[in-house]
Amino acid sequence: MKKLLIVLVFTFIAISCSSKKQGNMIVKGQIKGLKKGTLYLQKMKDTVLITVDSVALLGNDAFILTDNVDSPVMYYLTFNGNTNDKRLLFFGEKGEITINDNVEEFGFKPVIKGSKNQEVLDNYNKVDKRFTDQRLDFIKQDFEAKQAQDEELIKKLETDYKKMVRRRFLFTTNFAIANPDSEAAPYIALTQLFDANIKLLDTINNSLTDKVKNSPYGKRLQKFITDIKIKEQK
Repeated sequence: MKKLLIVLVFTFIAISCSSKKQGNMIVKGQIKGLKKGTLYLQKMKDTVLITVDSVALLGNDAFILTDNVDSPVMYYLTFNGNTNDKRLLFFGEKGEITINDNVEEFGFKPVIKGSKNQEVLDNYNKVDKRFTDQRLDFIKQDFEAKQAQDEELIKKLETDYKKMVRRRFLFTTNFAIANPDSEAAPYIALTQLFDANIKLLDTINNSLTDKVKNSPYGKRLQKFITDIKIKEQK
């Protein structure tokens, strides 16, 4: 009887240790072509990147990861827990999120479903890519103009480039204002308008819903604006 009790105790401990705690966000999907390796689910805590879950993939490229989410924030999927290696960024939030990708182009064109904030961010990135392409084209033309020592063209390109930057700032501002109930709005403002006119940031901040203002990115945007205004007063 005593031996049986000991066996039962150790069995219970083994089951408890092997069972995986499930959070209110479940991230699942498939990384095609991944034969073996460890996939990590990570996020920023203060200024430190922490691992909240991981799974070893041995001959099976499907995965399930989980975490408890209080408010939507950006997460990383990485190999070996190192964001300098291959990584995939996505907006995490409560519920089930599906991510499908392949190991060859991991993080470049993932298919992400189930995150409303990720959908908002994807819609922004689709249009913003045009500005990125225009910027690369300006760099190419500027390089060629300088090689040809065409001063008139160099000045024209500089003027046109500044106009393009202003158009991008206005587009980003209007996009954020059009999504005031999405945590993606202050995130976009912080990552894309950090060098824009303070008035644009103020406009976005004032348009946000109370829920978003009290989110991590909402609070960070408010602090960013406050810090700028303090510096300008000095």
